[in-house]
Amino acid sequence: MNILVLGSGGREHTFAYQLAKSERCKNIFVAPGNAGTAAIATNVALSVTDFSAIEKCVVENHINMVIVGPEDPLVQGITDYFAETPSLKKVQIIGPSKRGALLEGSKERAKEFMMAHNIPTAAYASFTKASLEAGKQFLETLSPPYVLKADGLAAGKGVLIIEDISEAKMELEAMLSGKFGDASTTVVIEEFLDGIELSVFVLTDGKNYKVLPTAKDYKRIGEGDKGLNTGGMGAISPVPFADDVLMQKIEERIVKPTVNGLKKEKIDYKGFVFIGIIKVGEEPYVIEYNVRMGDPETEVVLPRIKTDFVDLMEATYEQNLDIMPLEIDERSAATIMLVSGGYPEAYDKGKKITGVENVSDSIVFHAGTKLEGNDVVTNGGRVIAVTSLDADYKNAIKKSYQNCEKITFDRMYYRTDIGFDL
Repeated sequence: MNILVLGSGGREHTFAYQLAKSERCKNIFVAPGNAGTAAIATNVALSVTDFSAIEKCVVENHINMVIVGPEDPLVQGITDYFAETPSLKKVQIIGPSKRGALLEGSKERAKEFMMAHNIPTAAYASFTKASLEAGKQFLETLSPPYVLKADGLAAGKGVLIIEDISEAKMELEAMLSGKFGDASTTVVIEEFLDGIELSVFVLTDGKNYKVLPTAKDYKRIGEGDKGLNTGGMGAISPVPFADDVLMQKIEERIVKPTVNGLKKEKIDYKGFVFIGIIKVGEEPYVIEYNVRMGDPETEVVLPRIKTDFVDLMEATYEQNLDIMPLEIDERSAATIMLVSGGYPEAYDKGKKITGVENVSDSIVFHAGTKLEGNDVVTNGGRVIAVTSLDADYKNAIKKSYQNCEKITFDRMYYRTDIGFDL
């Protein structure tokens, strides 16, 4: 089988890594890929939202399956494009339809879906520029901190949590006036839920589902979870506090109603559902949906899946997930993200990376890297994820940190407290 993975980050390198383990996988292509994927697959220089270029690549390389990594092509309707294009109709594509992708593409739509299917979430209301004054009045009814979310995709930067009511009103006005471009023409204001977060990943074929390993990621740039939000500085799987009682509540109150809701609304959905959950006391609530795997959670979730990854993806497409066994490695996984100095704000690219060949007993997943001649250089804010497995999650963390010390590039930075709060 020839398989194309769309994307260029650590998530996509992890997909390629899992596919490479399968005897069924003949050729792997990654578009556009990175220096890590180049070592185990063929990189193809094209944009993930250039559907006609993707079509050409699929046809020319006799691709049988496409796994979509990032959210942008899903929100823009790549799955629908495949369904409507004669040359692509027989190609298995893993990712929801445009309607399904709205669960991530629109915060307002996600909230409406949760309310319609009795899925526990924070109270909310949505506002546009025309209803700015009503939005300010709604803020007055809430207690601090105040949560403001841009409705559309804002590259992970569209959520503000503000302590001061005056500042919250100013930010609401700024958002509705284009602070996040078209993404914030509608703003969702939510009540703040105080608790501890975890990520639950579900693979669904639109009828059946499998709950994948849980993970906890760390978004803040600074130690002690302080500073600016990032795409993720590290992750742990499974989550130590996600015991059987909590997971049963999550499956009964959140996972099942989500999959049943997709069925009831006749939404074509074959792919991953990332459910961001907050545990308030002993009760789980949904913070958000994503319609793809998270990053860096993918780097700790997928290495724990022992089932042949091609079989798993094919069962998803063919709607046979109910008869597909899911075998999970009982060991814990921990990943640490090495980032460019200055990230998540301005940072330099093109810094030579050395020492990766010295890593032992860990897996190195490339994110923002590229080949420059014979050198691997930085090409993004989040550069490399170092993942380790061990029976004890603390030992997995320790292994990853030991191997992080073997890798160097100019102004390299990583948090040294990932998993210490668990």
